[in-house]
Amino acid sequence: METAERRGFTGEPGVPPYSNHGVPPRLGRINEPRAALVETRVDGSPCRVNRQEVALVREEWRVVDRWWTEDPVSRRYFEVVLETGENSVVFRDEERGTWFSQRGA
Repeated sequence: METAERRGFTGEPGVPPYSNHGVPPRLGRINEPRAALVETRVDGSPCRVNRQEVALVREEWRVVDRWWTEDPVSRRYFEVVLETGENSVVFRDEERGTWFSQRGA
């Protein structure tokens, strides 16, 4: 028979019964960038994000930082509104040539 102690429940009030002895599982960072499938126009602005049409590009900006290190940051960001009405921020990592998305406000 499995006991509460064996399942990781310590019996202490307010301590959730996690399987790893009361330590909560590692959670991802809030608004962590995720790889995205982005189709672009000739000017490089997104027209589709993860197979959804871009209804509006609200804003565009660039971030260039740590150019003096071995791990420079060069990104082109777009705040977009998708056909569903969802706000999103997508960016192209210019160093890697890959796209990422983040949930908007």
